[in-house]
Amino acid sequence: MSEGSAGLKIRPKDECRWDLISLGEVMLRFDPGEQRIAFTRTFRVWEGGGEYNVARGLRRCFQQRTSIVTALADNPVGRLIEDLMLQGGVDLSHLRWVDYDGIGREARNGIYFLERGFGVRGAMGMMDRGHTAISQIEIGQVDWDAIFADEGVRWFHTGGVMCALSQDAPAVAREAMISAKRNGVTVSYDCNYRPSLWKNAGGRQGACDVNRMLAPFVDVIFGHEGDLSAVLCDASHGPPWHSYQSYNDMAARVCREFANIKVIATTTRRPKTANRNDWAAFGYAGGETFQSILFEDLEILDRVGGGDSFAAGLIYGLMEAKGMQWALDCGVAHGALAMTTPGDSSMASLSEVERLMTGGSAAVQR
Repeated sequence: MSEGSAGLKIRPKDECRWDLISLGEVMLRFDPGEQRIAFTRTFRVWEGGGEYNVARGLRRCFQQRTSIVTALADNPVGRLIEDLMLQGGVDLSHLRWVDYDGIGREARNGIYFLERGFGVRGAMGMMDRGHTAISQIEIGQVDWDAIFADEGVRWFHTGGVMCALSQDAPAVAREAMISAKRNGVTVSYDCNYRPSLWKNAGGRQGACDVNRMLAPFVDVIFGHEGDLSAVLCDASHGPPWHSYQSYNDMAARVCREFANIKVIATTTRRPKTANRNDWAAFGYAGGETFQSILFEDLEILDRVGGGDSFAAGLIYGLMEAKGMQWALDCGVAHGALAMTTPGDSSMASLSEVERLMTGGSAAVQR
C-alpha cells in the first residue's frame, strides 16, 4: 500500500487487475441534436450513466483499466447499450444479463431523452428508467470480495444516482463499500442529487439520510454546487457557500464529522446562457482548500457528463500522486473538454487535457 496524494492510501498498480470499478446504471440516451424532443423525427443514441461515465473517462482519456458492475435486460436495446460500451473500452466482465419477459414488466433497460438547450432555453432531460435491471439488484448477488481481493482493485466509485434507483440500492452500495474497505480499496462517492429520482423517496431529506449512512465508508466525496451541505450535512440548507472561506468552513465541518473522508471535490457552475457558463471547482484535502483554474464564458455544446468527467480527471490525478492542485485542475480541464462534444462521455485525450491545464488556446493544431 503506497501513500498517495491527499493522504490517500492507494493500492499499487501492479497488485491489481483494475484501476477503478464503478457500480451504477447505464442507459440509452436519445439525442435530438438541434431539435426539440417533441418535434424531432430523428435521434442519435449514446450510452450514459453517472457512475459509468467516470469509468469510461478514465479508460478512454487516461488509459486506465476500468470495469463496471451493472445489469441489462437481454433484448436488442440491451445489446445496443452493450455495443456502445464495448466501443468505450470499459470492461464488461461484471455485466449481469437479466431475462427479458417480452414487454418489460419484470425488467427493462433505462432510456432517457435530452435537449441540449441554447441561449435562454436551458437543457431539458426526461428519464424513463422504472423497473430497470440494475435497480433490482440485491445484497448477495455480487461477490464483492472476489472482485476487490481476488481480482484486485485500486479504486471503487458509485454515487447518489445508483442509490436512488430502489430501496435496496443503498444497501448494495454499502455492501460494496464495506468489502472495498476490508480489501484496502479507495472509495469515492458522488452525491449527484437528482430531484426526479428522489421525489418519491424522501426528497432531499431521503438523499441526505442515505448519504450520511454511506459517508463513514467513503474516502473521496464529490458533489455539484450545493450538494454537499444540502444533501450530506443538513437537507434544510440552501446553497451552502459562495466563497473560498465559506467552502472551507463547510468542508472542514464535513471532515470533522466524518474523519474518514480525506478529499472533498465540488464543481462550480455559473450559467449565463445554456451554452455559456463559468466553470471551476473547489477541493479540500489535509485541512486546506484548493481552487482550480477558472474557465470564464466556457462555450458548451453538451453539458451532460461534465461533472463525471471532472471526477475522472481528479481521480486520475490522485491515483497518479500528482498532488491535489494538479488533480483538481485536471478534473476541471477534462470536464470543460467533455462539454465541447456531444454525448455524456469524454472524447478528449490526456495531451489535450494537459495542454488546456497549462493555458493552451483553441488554435488549430497541425
